[in-house]
Amino acid sequence: MDKDSMLRVGVITTTHGVRGEVKVFPTTDDANRFKKLKKAYLDLERELLPVTVEGVKFFKQMVIVKFKEINDMDKAALYRNKDILIDREDAMPLKENEFYICDLIGLKVVTDKGEELGTLCEVLQTGANDVFEVMLPNKETVLIPYIEDCVKEISLEEGKVTVHILPGLLD
Repeated sequence: MDKDSMLRVGVITTTHGVRGEVKVFPTTDDANRFKKLKKAYLDLERELLPVTVEGVKFFKQMVIVKFKEINDMDKAALYRNKDILIDREDAMPLKENEFYICDLIGLKVVTDKGEELGTLCEVLQTGANDVFEVMLPNKETVLIPYIEDCVKEISLEEGKVTVHILPGLLD
């Protein structure tokens, strides 16, 4: 099982109650996807722990998840700050022009004039629109809003993102 090919859907933040439930900060666009989730993996750095989802509830912006393998608060506490990963084939299907963030990280970023700008190193989710953080060759970073005026094309096949630099964006 290759961790790099898996998708992160959440991070365990703390325990919830005494029966082993955990509070999860969702890192997926739609937290309701947890209702359909049957199996997942906890990223323990050196290994992946397979878990079975037994129950899901929602509380504010958090998801409360009960895994079959975790039955008490002490055991649940061991997994605080651990990522919840899923197999790519268990992911929600993407719509046209949607991408998994993990597939965008590392893409070459070029301008619509053919100049190499840098490497996409992070996607910041701001609420209004995502923002691409691009590492320049001098190791500085610039922020490019993921809007139609700036991001002209994303090609996973070519491994690149084509952007239009609006006046003042690189200042």
